[in-house]
Amino acid sequence: MGKKTEGRLVWNHSTHIRNLIPVLERLVQHDGIQTVTPGVIGRVKNHSPILQLRISVPIRGGFKVIAREGKTVQEVFILTNLEQEQLEAAIALAMKK
Repeated sequence: MGKKTEGRLVWNHSTHIRNLIPVLERLVQHDGIQTVTPGVIGRVKNHSPILQLRISVPIRGGFKVIAREGKTVQEVFILTNLEQEQLEAAIALAMKK
């Protein structure tokens, strides 16, 4: 049995959606999460009153997730060996704390 290794949160931007980083810091502690990289920030027309993370599409080695709060949206790239359902459960757990 191997030892548990913690994932890595990449800080490549100086701006992030409010409240996103604490959720991502909890997410990288989940088994099977290797790297979490916040990406491009944009604006949308519709308003999301609370922070939401939704799996968008599979990418090589993981998934692209869309984070939304208010009228701001941010891509998040997650490299993982988890299946989509397992990642959804890990995200839900990270959002609860």
